[in-house]
Amino acid sequence: MVTFPNRDGIDKEQLTLCAADYSLLTDLYQLTMAACYTGEGVEQRRASFELFVRRLPENFGYLIAMGLEQVLEYLTNFRFSSAQIEALQKTGIFAHVRENFWTLLAQGCFTGDVWAVPEGTAIFANEPLLRVEAPLWQAQLVETYLLNTINYQTLIATKAARLRDVAGESATLLEFGTRRAFSPQGALWAARAALAGGLNATSNVLAALQLGEQPSGTMAHALVMAMSAMTGSEEQAFTAFHRHFPGAPLLIDTYDTIAAAKQLAAKIKAGEMELSGVRLDSGDLVSLSKQVRSLLPHVSILASGDLDEWEIAKLQAAGAEIDGYGLGTRLVTGAPVNGVYKLVEIDNIPVMKQSTSKVSYPGRKQIFRSWVGGQVQTDTLALADESHVSGSSLLQLVVQNGERLQPPASLQEIRGRTGVSVASLPLETRRLDAPVGVEVGISPRLGELILKTKKETTETQRT
Repeated sequence: MVTFPNRDGIDKEQLTLCAADYSLLTDLYQLTMAACYTGEGVEQRRASFELFVRRLPENFGYLIAMGLEQVLEYLTNFRFSSAQIEALQKTGIFAHVRENFWTLLAQGCFTGDVWAVPEGTAIFANEPLLRVEAPLWQAQLVETYLLNTINYQTLIATKAARLRDVAGESATLLEFGTRRAFSPQGALWAARAALAGGLNATSNVLAALQLGEQPSGTMAHALVMAMSAMTGSEEQAFTAFHRHFPGAPLLIDTYDTIAAAKQLAAKIKAGEMELSGVRLDSGDLVSLSKQVRSLLPHVSILASGDLDEWEIAKLQAAGAEIDGYGLGTRLVTGAPVNGVYKLVEIDNIPVMKQSTSKVSYPGRKQIFRSWVGGQVQTDTLALADESHVSGSSLLQLVVQNGERLQPPASLQEIRGRTGVSVASLPLETRRLDAPVGVEVGISPRLGELILKTKKETTETQRT
């Protein structure tokens, strides 16, 4: 194997990630902006950035906030090693920055505050999932990583919640997306977000064990084909697998689905086999599932094969006899959640972006949610120091002066919160096609601040 020298303290052999790499997993402009702030002597000014989504993905009526735990772990480990600083210096990009920038990186860590909605909470467009209040250089540098984990996990958790909502509470939903996720790291985050969003289990062994869960899966066509070729029959392949994994679900559509179901029915009737489930991965799932049900009335039927919430809804409407679903490609990929991270206040001065179709609201904000009969009625976006707005405040202080204020929530707790949150939404918001989001209003004080900031910004640009 050809290897390259580990110069500058940066591993050249593998593009893998560990906690020690977190500080460098950023876009270059975060570092150049931090260096500029330092050179101008404003790096310690107090800044507030909010992470929010301007528009929901098409046909999404809500999003489920997810990824906060990985954000907090990142902030806890945010450091620059001497080797990383040396590597940055050797790029030549920072040749003109002041020496105190390197001192800042060498001695710095995250010392700010973080406000966030709990994972598993339904949110809507323009509502901050989290707010970072910290010295300007810190709040700036953490942007890339925060967007990466929040955007992706929020997408997966939302899709998982929609799948659970469509399939119903009794359906078994398994995450099978590791081979289609965008990276090994993405596969781990996808598994976590899927479970937190409402799925029962994941086939990703590492993710399951790290999360304290039991991995779950069936078998592949390869085993059936290999064992059939060597033993002479599909029936012998099933027998061999059950010899080592008694009762495990079997994949029965490698050759002839109905013939396989008949063979298994005969073995069950003869008392030669106990079978917990079968999986269908191809063909007309409606017709096949009905035929298999007639042959194996007491065996759970799992379906897989590029399924998503729309396909499950179609299968249910057609009367498919399916008890559970394996979700892969369409769960861990798809239209992105385009979360953004924008400065809203610097040195107690509210600021806002006014670019066409990319407006951001000024000032530190809070979300107030009102319910009627246990159902979400309205949300109000208000300034963080407002106390007269009706409803419950969603953003909670989770980090203060760089220190976490509460232990991590369990996966079961987040999954439960997701279920309750989705159930509290109006049916028109939960539907798959042309959903209608919950109304998000703006408090009078925030409205006044928006107008005032626009006017002051316009006047400043003219002078």
